[in-house]
Amino acid sequence: MESLFMSSINGATFARNVQLWAAVGFLTVSSTVTMSAPYFLGKVIDTIYSGSTDTEMMTASLTSLCLMLTGVFLCGGAANAARVYLMDVSGQQIVRNLRASVFSSILRQEVAFFDRNRTGELINRLSADTTVVGRSITDNLSDGLRAVAQAAAGVSMMFYVSPNLANFVLLIVPPMVLFAIIYGRYLRTIAKRTQDALAQTTQLAEERISNVRTVRAFGKELSEVNMYIQKANHVLTLARKEAVLRAGFFGVTGLSGNLMILSVLYKGGLLMASQHMTVGELSSFLMYTFWVGISIAGLSSFYSELMKGFGAGSRLWELLDRKPEFSLDGQLEFCDVSFAYPTRKETSIFHNLSFSVPAGTIMAVVGSSGSGKSTLVSLLLRLYDPDAGIITIDGHDIRNLNPCWLRSHIGTVSQEPVLFSCSVRDNIAYGALDPGAVTTEDIYRAARVANAYDFIQAFPQGFDTVVGEKGVLLSGGQKQRIAIARALLKVSKKTYCFTNEFLVQEALERLMEGRTVMIIAHRLSTIKNADHVAVLDQQRVAECGPPTELLGNRQGLFRKLMEKQAFLQEEQQRALR
Repeated sequence: MESLFMSSINGATFARNVQLWAAVGFLTVSSTVTMSAPYFLGKVIDTIYSGSTDTEMMTASLTSLCLMLTGVFLCGGAANAARVYLMDVSGQQIVRNLRASVFSSILRQEVAFFDRNRTGELINRLSADTTVVGRSITDNLSDGLRAVAQAAAGVSMMFYVSPNLANFVLLIVPPMVLFAIIYGRYLRTIAKRTQDALAQTTQLAEERISNVRTVRAFGKELSEVNMYIQKANHVLTLARKEAVLRAGFFGVTGLSGNLMILSVLYKGGLLMASQHMTVGELSSFLMYTFWVGISIAGLSSFYSELMKGFGAGSRLWELLDRKPEFSLDGQLEFCDVSFAYPTRKETSIFHNLSFSVPAGTIMAVVGSSGSGKSTLVSLLLRLYDPDAGIITIDGHDIRNLNPCWLRSHIGTVSQEPVLFSCSVRDNIAYGALDPGAVTTEDIYRAARVANAYDFIQAFPQGFDTVVGEKGVLLSGGQKQRIAIARALLKVSKKTYCFTNEFLVQEALERLMEGRTVMIIAHRLSTIKNADHVAVLDQQRVAECGPPTELLGNRQGLFRKLMEKQAFLQEEQQRALR
């Protein structure tokens, strides 16, 4: 299912890229048509003012020229419509993916993060900020690219029609560029402050509405309304500052456009008087100047929206790049844990159980049947929560950690590992956080470490061999080694790894290397490799210490358990003989 999900995401990404490239193609076509129009319209004007006495020839030329331009304009209109549609659809997809990524990042954060960041502010980032960013990199980007293309083409055609006039008119551009850069910096700052203020306003409204019963119980409706109005007024104040900046900027750009048109008429009129330009050329140049002016205004709007997008985006990138403030070192501790299964509350499994596992060490847990060895695993995985006491990882109560995050850092290998009715490759990849991203080399490496590579390759279909329901087509040892390979793809160097003793010893030692490990063990050969042993008895830890030290105590419970286990193993071997 995970692989299918990742495939659908990759397919959606590919489709969105195709849409964007198609939109760029349509943008090129529509811009080309738009910027060729003044040139051909100039030809139409020259045809009209050519002074030809042959009316029929002039009519034929004018008709063919106008029909051609009509077809070109139809193509340009269709391309522009297609561009707008594709950019709108792509924009909505980008906003959706951005919201999903931000929401996923929020849920991965530690509990203390939510103590510092209020719900309303996070909701505002998910809604308002993502919308602003999505608009700035789709519709706004499309309009900006169109403006750049039209400005570049317009300036080029201005120099083609009359270099002398173009040099005179474009003297106004460098000051405009400098002014735009200064303006953009101020607007970006104001936009970010506006989004922050809006987030605070949203947070206040969300919190008060969700707790409206408390507000009414204390008769605070009027004071809360006044507080909300204050927040809204602050947003309005910042919006007014932004409006002043925008008004000044667009006023200056509008003035510069008008000055460019006036300069064209003045200088062009002089050139016409000196027979250096025709009426059609001046008309074409005037229209190109008009389009360049519109493009500059479009670039101004594009730059303004882009700066707003950067202001809103900086808040989103903080969330997307933020890592939970929790580094896993490996210190595990059970503190006064008491527990009984919900369906058997009268039968207590633990009562004030306490012991710790230092980071990077191996703890063997032993005890008679029913002493609660497997229950320790269930509690640490948070399949159940203790009735009393706490379980901590590096001093953090596991109840304050995200259960999905916690389990993703715990690898488990049981005595009877469960495999799925699919290929060996899929069973091993199942342990990875992202099975779709696991490479063949990753699977082979895990299999080699688990001493499973050789027997898997000996199968007729190798890693593509289907293991049957619950791995029925494999032996017990084969299933265990595949389970070890699956766990290796899941756990990191600082992860708690729960195992059972009935594993291939060499593969087990590789799995335990550099990790904090708890082994539910019976055999003395397995226990001797542990750093410490915890003996469970009477609902608590009866003994805990290094295995050699506990074995040296002839009256200790651990030695008695090992002697009993050795006797049972001897009886089993005698029965087999």
